[in-house]
Amino acid sequence: MVRVLVPRECAPGETRVAATPETVKRLSARGCSLQVERGAGLASGYDDTAYGAAGAELVEPGPGNLDHWRRAEVVLAVQAAALVGGRPELQSLPAGALLLGLLEPHGNEALKQQLQSLRLTGLALELLPRISRAQAMDVLSSQANIAGYKAVLLAAAALDRYVPMLMTAAGTIQPARALILGAGVAGLQALATARRLGAVVYVSDVRAAAKEQVESLGGRFIEPPQLEQKPGETGGYAQQASEAFLAEQRRQLGEQLALADMVICTAQVPGRPAPRLIDDAMLQPMRPGSVVVDLAVAQGGNCEGTRPGETVWRHGVQLIGGDALPCSVANHASALYARNLAALLEHLIAAPAGEGDAVALRLDLDDPIVAGCLFSHHASPAPVAVGGAA
Repeated sequence: MVRVLVPRECAPGETRVAATPETVKRLSARGCSLQVERGAGLASGYDDTAYGAAGAELVEPGPGNLDHWRRAEVVLAVQAAALVGGRPELQSLPAGALLLGLLEPHGNEALKQQLQSLRLTGLALELLPRISRAQAMDVLSSQANIAGYKAVLLAAAALDRYVPMLMTAAGTIQPARALILGAGVAGLQALATARRLGAVVYVSDVRAAAKEQVESLGGRFIEPPQLEQKPGETGGYAQQASEAFLAEQRRQLGEQLALADMVICTAQVPGRPAPRLIDDAMLQPMRPGSVVVDLAVAQGGNCEGTRPGETVWRHGVQLIGGDALPCSVANHASALYARNLAALLEHLIAAPAGEGDAVALRLDLDDPIVAGCLFSHHASPAPVAVGGAA
């Protein structure tokens, strides 16, 4: 049996959980023994009774109860980086135990050293390669999908206008005009949601190849600036654009911003500050009462003046710092996140060699999925096997 622990999250404001009763059943069927700390799923709508009925062993949290930490081979977490600093119980994990979760790996050498000093192997879900075999494990996409959906709802709730066109006895109300910056997972979901609400939607992206996806969802694509050097994408992620390209894009967006009622900013580059697409001068011509929701605010923001988790007014425009939006849809965000983690853990479980043999973890360091998201590594004794491809 592979012993898996699901602890309570300790990051402020984190409402998600890394396993649900559904994935407890799923992993139990694959030979895992799951222990869930009491209360781990309450904030996301999963009570302890449901976990127990699914086959999990409920354990008491707290530094006075360390037996389940000492026996764990795998720890499933959402904010795994916060867990390292906020739960001293991690020191009780056996050498080589596997920590799966969001580890904020880009440039985080201090965390890597912490994990190495704890003799833990960490797989950072942010580094998972975007290849077809890893689609079911793609946490960033599942959570970005939710963020794009919720961003439009926030904008619609804050907007001083209707979103759809309405024909009334008092006259016709024209539909709201939405502008979405970035046609990744979050941007496309924002486009689909805004269209369902009845908005006319324009989408800007640095990749000309995004045009077909945008138009298939009913959006109107804004062609990127025609410069010799255009940013593309690597491994499914957009590349950093040059300053010349961004300057030309800002000039191009100025006219669109002046017409927009709601703007959803989603442009991000892994490991880099978010590109600044809207500066203060571009906000001034916008209609008073219009709304900007910045999903990139935690990485510095696409829009000047946005602050994480806050709504501020600038030149009559509401700027909403839309960080941690998946936490506001905790039940479904947890369901998707837990399925992503379950798919990854199933990928790491080696089938029994013979009848009567137990399943075990195998970290194939030549596997593109493992190699791509391996953040720290400590060789473990059996039953966790570490090696190259057979």
